[in-house]
Amino acid sequence: MREPRPAELVLGSVQLGVPYGAANRTGKPTRAAALRLVTRAVDAGITKFDTARAYGDSEDRLGEALRTRKAIRTITKLSPLAHLASGATRREVRSAVDTSIEESLYALRREQIDCLLLHRAAHMTAFGGAVWERLIERLEDGTVLALGVSVQSPEEATAALACSDVRHLQLPFNLLDWRWADAGIVENIRSRAQVTIHARSIFLQGLLAADDASIWPRIDDIDAAALISTISEIARDFGRDSAADLCVAYARGQDWIDGVVVGMETEDQLDDNLRLFLRPPLSPADCADVARRLPRVSAQLLNPAQWPQKS
Repeated sequence: MREPRPAELVLGSVQLGVPYGAANRTGKPTRAAALRLVTRAVDAGITKFDTARAYGDSEDRLGEALRTRKAIRTITKLSPLAHLASGATRREVRSAVDTSIEESLYALRREQIDCLLLHRAAHMTAFGGAVWERLIERLEDGTVLALGVSVQSPEEATAALACSDVRHLQLPFNLLDWRWADAGIVENIRSRAQVTIHARSIFLQGLLAADDASIWPRIDDIDAAALISTISEIARDFGRDSAADLCVAYARGQDWIDGVVVGMETEDQLDDNLRLFLRPPLSPADCADVARRLPRVSAQLLNPAQWPQKS
């Protein structure tokens, strides 16, 4: 059984390395601003940081800010390996995996990687299994302390959870996201206490907290203004300060989620999120009530990769 405790705040660092997010109005912070943000986060009690090889210079900025800090855990992701041809040899694949790991170690100023995730779940079996095979070897030699997978869909989560070497799963989740429960993933996770679960995208790239229908993607049958109104009404009914407060409380009220990854690019956002995480989560009964009151949105809205390009 999983330990029943509210999910902790994990600082997501994609915005520290690249401009990211539909609601991002400030862009990528300066190096000095990023270092101040991370330092303040540690001083406030945040102990886990999420990054990736693909996040620009995010790893390097985290590495500089955290190099003298103790009891800090960094979760990073393998390179997407986009440069490899589909017919790459086993030797080429293994070399690419090693290069990604060495570059992460150098950027993070670490001798070991606390937790390394596949950025592409398909790499569990791609290239004849050569990627995962090499990662297991790096796990066994102590370079990597834990392996996991960043997934996009219930199908990917099912495959990852079927592997006994997977000890960390990161997935997108928010108060509109019905996919994980419908596919039986939540019940599967509840039976896998040894797997740490981190949820990302609880604000759906900022849409759910922004109160701005104009930034929503144009998707058939999605009435952004009506959704914003409904979420605001539910937030008031449950005594939450804002839609963002409701989003956090709902995610932290899920007994199968251990950590919530929230991306930040400013110290004001850090302060806001620290405040939200000090508030109590919703109860299981309240979470169920919230889910009942929200419409079942299309799966396209829940996956930003499927959003239409803005004209």
